[in-house]
Formats: sequence, structure tokens, C-alpha cells
Amino acid sequence: MNEMIREEILKNLEQNSRIDIKELSVMVGESVTTVAEEILKMEQEHIICGYTTLINWDNTDKEIVTALIEVKVTPQRGIGFDNIAERIAKYPEVTSVYLMSGGFDFMVMIEGKSMKEVARFVFEKLSTLDYVNQTSTHFVLKKFKDHGVDLYDDSKTDVRMLVSA
Repeated sequence: MNEMIREEILKNLEQNSRIDIKELSVMVGESVTTVAEEILKMEQEHIICGYTTLINWDNTDKEIVTALIEVKVTPQRGIGFDNIAERIAKYPEVTSVYLMSGGFDFMVMIEGKSMKEVARFVFEKLSTLDYVNQTSTHFVLKKFKDHGVDLYDDSKTDVRMLVSA
């Protein structure tokens, strides 16, 4: 299939994973069967890795603490960065793991019920791994945009005074 059509399918699914396949086929100019087959192929090729719902937990009663943890490691011979990342990713608290450039090797995103729970994860689990040398934890205070989606409430009006010259 044309790579441009694949890209269009992916862009549309990234914006709305619940899009109706008929609507998607019209948007990309292909038949429903062709689009469905292409989606299945991309799932099998691990290009499409899953379908998620983006939730703004700040608008619910559930308390969730999100933290970004920079991690500096010393890769062991035969282990490498990939194996370290896979081990860190297996913890249920971990939502994302990224290999980074700069002063730290990994950026690990976790979610917990409290700051204390996040701290416990860092000092009981993450920092005790043999190859972890240093961590730096940053707590998310408020999310304004997540995965390309604005999370602020558009219904709130701007209360700043209009100033004209």
C-alpha cells in the first residue's frame, strides 16, 4: 500500500482511535476492506501498538501523582540499554520509559497514589537496581497538554482586561 495512505491512516487513528472505519476509509480515499486490512497489517508489524483513552484525571475525584524520573545508569556488558529499559518498564507503576541524550540516560514516567508512593518506588525499586547510579525526580503539578491534546477547559473565559493601543 502507498506509504502516504498508511501515514494518513496512522495520523487519523492517533487523533481519534475510535474513528469509524467507514469514515476513515472516506478520509483516506480507500475502501473499507483495504483500510481494515492495512490496520491489521500495521498491528501485526507492531506499528500500531495499542489503542488508549486519554483521561484528564484532574477532572475526576481520583488522586493520581505523576512523576518524571531522570535515571543515570552504567550499562553492564551483555545487558545494554535495551535490557535495562525492559527491566524498568516491567514495574506496574511505570507508564513510559525513554532513552535520552544529555546528562541522564533514561526518562521514566510513573504514576502513583501519592508523592510518598512515588518516593517509595524510587528508593525501594528503581535506585536499588545494580546499574542505576543516580535519579532525579520531578513531580508533575498540572498537565496542560498531553499526547497532543489540550487539557485545559475551553469553557473558561479569559478574565484578563482587554488592553488596546
